[in-house]
Parts: sequence; C-alpha cells; structure tokens
Amino acid sequence: MHGNYIINSLLSACLLENGGEIGGEDCVKMHDVVRDMALWIACELETKEEKFFVKAGAQLFEERDVKAWEGAKRMSVMKNQIEVLKGTPKCPNLRTLLLSENKLQVVSNGFCRFIPHLMVLNLSENIGLGALPEGISQLISLQSLDLSWTSITELPMELKSLTNLKMLDLSYTYDLRKIPSHLISSFSKLQIFRTWCTTSGDNPKEDNVLNGDNENLIEELKSLRHLNILTIPPIKSLFALERFVSFHLFQCCTQALHLRHLRESNVFNVLCLENMERLETLYFEGCGSIEEIKMEKLSPNTNYTSTFHTLSHIVIRGCNKLVDTTWLILAPNLCHISIFGCAKLEEILSERKLGEIADVVGIP
Repeated sequence: MHGNYIINSLLSACLLENGGEIGGEDCVKMHDVVRDMALWIACELETKEEKFFVKAGAQLFEERDVKAWEGAKRMSVMKNQIEVLKGTPKCPNLRTLLLSENKLQVVSNGFCRFIPHLMVLNLSENIGLGALPEGISQLISLQSLDLSWTSITELPMELKSLTNLKMLDLSYTYDLRKIPSHLISSFSKLQIFRTWCTTSGDNPKEDNVLNGDNENLIEELKSLRHLNILTIPPIKSLFALERFVSFHLFQCCTQALHLRHLRESNVFNVLCLENMERLETLYFEGCGSIEEIKMEKLSPNTNYTSTFHTLSHIVIRGCNKLVDTTWLILAPNLCHISIFGCAKLEEILSERKLGEIADVVGIP
C-alpha cells in the first residue's frame, strides 16, 4: 500500500506517466525530461568505476562498444534489435544489466564468464530466446532474474548455484516444459516467484515439477519461508486447490491464481478462497462442469465484507455451463472483468441471488 501511495504521488506530480497495460497489469513510465535529467545527474556524479551505460531504444542490432561496458555499474540496452550476444565482456563492476525487449535468440556460453558481481539480469520480452547460456550458473551474486515473455523450454539444473536469488519471473513462458526437481527449493532466499505459463501436457515425465497438477512444485514452494509474492502454473483439480489454499504461506503471498479444467463438481464455492489476503487476479479456464459459483459460508462467525478486497482482475473463459457470476459483487475493487466462451451465461449479477450475498456479508 505504501508503494502505491508513492507511485500515485509521483503520477500526480507528473514525474511518472501512465504506461498502459502489459500482461493485464497497469504500468507507469518516467517522463522523458525527468529521465534525461536523472541520467545526466547520475553520469555526472558517479565515479568512473560506478557509471551508467544507457543505450535504450538506440536501434542497436548488435552489442557495440563492449570496451565501454567494462567500467559500467548499471547498464541498459533494452528496446533494441539485438539478436545475438556473442562477446565475452569483462565487467567486474557491473551490477545491473537490462536486455529486455530485444530480439535475442542466442546468448553465448562465455557471455556471463566475467561479470561476477551481477545482481540484476532482465532478459524479458525476448520471444526468440529459447535457452539460457550454460555460463549463467557463474552469476553467483545474482538476486533478480526476469525471464518473462521468453520462449525458454526448461530451466537448467545449473541454476542451483544462484543461492542469492530473491526474484525469479517466469510469467508468460508458454513454451516452458521442465523445471528440474529440487531446483526451486534450493533458492532459499527467494521472495518473488512468478510463473504464469500454459503447458500443453507433453512435459518430460522424469525429474520435472511441472508434471500433473504441479503438486511437486507446490511442495517445493512450501520450504521457501521468505516468499511474499507468488503466482503459480494452473491448478487442475479441487483436491490440489484445497491443499494449496490450506497452507498459510500461500494465503499470504499468492497474487494470481489460475484454475483450469476443474471437473470434479458442477458447483464451486468461491469462499474457499476467503483467506487469500493478496489475491489480485483470478482466472477460471475450461471449467466445463461448473454450473454455479456459489457463496457458501465455511464459518458462521466470519465477516465476508472484505474477503476479496484486493481482487482487481477476473477472467472466466470456456466455462460453458456457468449461468451467472453474482459472486463478483463480493469484490468491491474489481477493475477488469473478461468473460468469453461461456455459452449458457444468462446474467452477470442475478437478482435472485442477491439475497445470498446479503446473508454471506451479514446484511440483515
């Protein structure tokens, strides 16, 4: 909440601007003039050993001025046209490297060899990038690794050496098929873990936590005591969902939940999610058996007036038997509703069911 207040204050002062929506999330960006001034101040005040190297949006087609990288501490070459990183830069001072929104397809195995103190690596939105370089295991100081919107197919077990990792973002890695067993649980300092991927079911069977209902992945996540932001691959059974929501750590840190192909029952009690304190996005997909999303109290003494106060995005897709979505009235801060492929949906809010809402929230 404090972070939102700061961002809103900067927006009001026109120091930040609305950056639109990416992946269903609202974004902000720095005003061009403010950005130029910040870079000027940084480059003027920083010593030679701690300088900034910024070539964002410079229409680069290859890594240039590799020699100039050597003294850089913070570096951004995002929003360019770079397809291959084949050099072996020697950057002993480099802490931050932003390579997002390029056209990367290959990163040479030697690229990571001489950047031992790198803490932040952003490779996001490189759709052509299908594999990580072997040398990435040498980045033992790495704390933040963003691989979202890439085409990587698996995480190498060599990542286990990244024991300082605090943030791993695998959002929208639709081609991801394998995460080796015991890899995620080895990141004992992990605070943020995002994986919003849609696997096709042809995953490798052995030594892979993405098999079945992702229960092995969930078991590994239970050991990460520092987690505070979590999104996981689709949950595909009510049994797996019940186990997931019963664990206190997941109740406190889950930001997005994807329920897919729930077929065990024609009724889903949405109040089973009552303890999800930070849930912002809820996605029902292909739950063709569900006819009703009901609101049945799990505890007679619970006040449900603020149960879904953090929920802002709802997507309901391919739930062919669903008749209404009256339960949405329990989410007072809902900003975005997307419903499609629900052939029998008659109404968003059912007047007949509003009485149930009154009973649930305790209105006489």
